[in-house]
Amino acid sequence: MLRFLSLPLAFALWELATRQAGNAFFPPPTRILSRMRTDWFSGPASHLFLTEQATGNILPSLARLLTGWTLACVLGIALGLAAGRSERLSDHLAPLVHFFRAIPPPALVPVFIVLFEIGTRMQLATIVFGVVWPVLLNSLDGARHVDPLQLETARAFRLTRTTRVTRIILPAAAPKIFAGLRLSLSTALILMVISELVGSVNGIGYLQMLAQSTTDIPGVWTGIVLLGALGLALNTAFLTVERRALAWHRGAQRL
Repeated sequence: MLRFLSLPLAFALWELATRQAGNAFFPPPTRILSRMRTDWFSGPASHLFLTEQATGNILPSLARLLTGWTLACVLGIALGLAAGRSERLSDHLAPLVHFFRAIPPPALVPVFIVLFEIGTRMQLATIVFGVVWPVLLNSLDGARHVDPLQLETARAFRLTRTTRVTRIILPAAAPKIFAGLRLSLSTALILMVISELVGSVNGIGYLQMLAQSTTDIPGVWTGIVLLGALGLALNTAFLTVERRALAWHRGAQRL
């Protein structure tokens, strides 16, 4: 909890600075929070105080983010573990990986529109394409540095390939994999907004585009603050899961 004390301090400084500046393009945070409550969190208790605007835009965005992130994580971990344990596969994948990960995902949005048409599939493709690379590379690096003695022992006991992957390779690569997952989560949030700026009819990115086109300055800032709050919440939740999942790893390091 002590780590979050910087938030109210930053909030107070932000409030003082904006009120003193008196610039219409930089409204005070209290005004932004009031607008957020009116637009999104003033609904009935039966709907968890969410308004129709919130359920029609925030929830679809979160669904796209988590779905795209999950698909990219499954694909990245599977390919990364396979390439990490096979030098031949790693050599074949390396040029393709470094070529495609150098392409900014927004540059491929027109391609995804042609392939998948405007809609959820295009948005998911944008998220998956940008998110998969850090997961794949971290999984590959983790699988490549498994203790050889453990693998030799597994072969001596004639453990199956599936058992070696689930009991030795995956646990050994887990710290690196979680590092890639955490990095990819923030990337997924960014790409979620970008994918919703083109032809979308709902979502946080759609609301941002609508607010900008109508010069709704408080509306723009509510989207910015919401994205920051979502990033903080997702990171906090992920760190909680990571601490529990890798508790054995920290215990081994202390020993």
